[in-house]
Amino acid sequence: MSKPFIWQMIKEAAEKNPNVKITYQEIKEYIRKTYSDINENTINAQIIVCTVNQPSRIHYPENKRPRIASTKYDFLFTVGRGQVVLYNREEHGVWEIAKSGFGKLVVKQQLDEDVIDSPIGIQSDPNEEQDGGMLFPLEAQLRDFIVQNISSINVNGMKLKLFVDENSRDGVEYPTEVGLIDILCRDQNGDFVVFELKLGRGPDRAMGQIARYMGWVKKNIAVDKGVSGVIVAKNVDDKLKYAASVVPGISLFEYQVKFSIQQV
Repeated sequence: MSKPFIWQMIKEAAEKNPNVKITYQEIKEYIRKTYSDINENTINAQIIVCTVNQPSRIHYPENKRPRIASTKYDFLFTVGRGQVVLYNREEHGVWEIAKSGFGKLVVKQQLDEDVIDSPIGIQSDPNEEQDGGMLFPLEAQLRDFIVQNISSINVNGMKLKLFVDENSRDGVEYPTEVGLIDILCRDQNGDFVVFELKLGRGPDRAMGQIARYMGWVKKNIAVDKGVSGVIVAKNVDDKLKYAASVVPGISLFEYQVKFSIQQV
């Protein structure tokens, strides 16, 4: 008799105590004892895929289209860091994967229109002088713009494509043990490129942040491939330029957003 799919193993573990929260670790221990050793990252990924209120679930192929949470992949509800319960629509409300006003997939509770579809004002840093340009409304919009145009962005003369891991998880807000990588890509040679995005002025402390992500990628997934970094900000100040000048493999980019209004 063949083994069930991993999502079925997870559901089986959760259904052992249907009214009690269960941790990721307890799910993995149940699977290990009941079936066999299965890659922990694969189990973690499938838990995320099947959790109706987990924002990161949209980065997996099972959840790449809008839908109400009512399929075989919609049976968990997160109640805390690393803790889930069986999803109960009457208790937890109706959740869905939907398109926001910006055309981006989001995880939301139905009738929560005031969060997703209300106008989003231009955000600015009150500590920064404005130069007449405009900032992206949210870092997510800057990130999505770069992702949608990644094939036309050259880094060190190389074209890029979005990274997809062995669990089919894409490189947008890629989870690591040291934080979320804004965008993780690979170039034409298969080398990795880490993007760190800043809405306003890029501070020099961003250098330590991106170096941390690059180090994690190098140790955990790059194997013999190279790892470089890109910091994107509206303004790159001299402090960051000096820091980047002595750190190999890190490039600096500035973005511009311009709008004009005229009477017709």
